Amino acid sequence: MREIVLDTETTGLSAANGDRLVEIGCVELINHVPTGRHYHVYINPERDMPEEAFRVHGLSEDFLRDKPKFAEVAQAFADFVGEDTLIIHNAPFDMGFLNAELEAAGRGRLANEVIDTVMLARKIHPGARVSLDALCKHYGIDNSRRSLHGALLDSEILAEVYLELIGGRQVALALSAEAETSIRGAGTRPPARQRPTPLPARLTAPEKLAHAAFIAQMGDSAVWLKYETLDVEVE
Repeated sequence: MREIVLDTETTGLSAANGDRLVEIGCVELINHVPTGRHYHVYINPERDMPEEAFRVHGLSEDFLRDKPKFAEVAQAFADFVGEDTLIIHNAPFDMGFLNAELEAAGRGRLANEVIDTVMLARKIHPGARVSLDALCKHYGIDNSRRSLHGALLDSEILAEVYLELIGGRQVALALSAEAETSIRGAGTRPPARQRPTPLPARLTAPEKLAHAAFIAQMGDSAVWLKYETLDVEVE
């Protein structure tokens, strides 16, 4: 099961009013376990950077000026996320910007299933604060590196929060073990149990003949003759 934890940074709060994406960060999970694969890009928004947004993420116009435009990275982004489930904190915000950028680039909107961790956290912790920082504090997740918002760093932190929201590390360990068994089963299988090699016979040929003649004299009273062709394996 592949999932993509995703976060973005923007020039403001409204794509409809002309704000643009400036950063995308994605982290890949397989069976709820981070694989180490990620997608990260800074984007030239082709507009100015409002001071309010700069104070949030620290990305200036000068820094972004030589970065690629969204249309230039749209295919690489689409290839990474594929059709897999997206895990996003406050999903309507990020999805609104992503779909606006995709449409402006002449591409289709995202049709991926989306899990909004804000909604998930509100169900699990009704009445509690569900900001990313508040959830990190609740679950004891280190977010000391988060002096400014950053799409990739926030995705990495959100992956840890999401894992706790769905049941903690025990879930990941169980699913990881299940995945390992599944992968092993799809590839080389462990060798089947085989019967042990029988010990060599200790009777000589004349002794075997003498034994057979003795049994023949017993007639039907030799009960074990009824089972002499039975092949039984005890495990």
